[in-house]
Amino acid sequence: MQDRELIQLIVDAAKDKRAEDVVVLDLQHVSSTLDYFIICTASAGLQINAVQNAVREATKEKGVHALGIEGPSDRWILINFGTVIVHVMTKEARDYYDLEGLWSDAQHVAV
Repeated sequence: MQDRELIQLIVDAAKDKRAEDVVVLDLQHVSSTLDYFIICTASAGLQINAVQNAVREATKEKGVHALGIEGPSDRWILINFGTVIVHVMTKEARDYYDLEGLWSDAQHVAV
């Protein structure tokens, strides 16, 4: 599966569980080790888990499995698909860690 197809599949699954403010960052030109970040906001731990489960199920149906998962926590979960890293965060965690600000040189990908 191509990266753009995987990204769209993940974004759609996250939005189906009402993830908000979904952003895709193309890091290929600003990092030697990272390709894409998908960052989205969920309201609480239950929604974070719902988004994470939906993403994992949608990708599994297409034969793509997460290489690793960090979390779960009540604030942030990271799902590693190799070239695509998914961050599902509460608004408070997203504001605090400011990944978009940290990677402000990255290009935004329209989805």
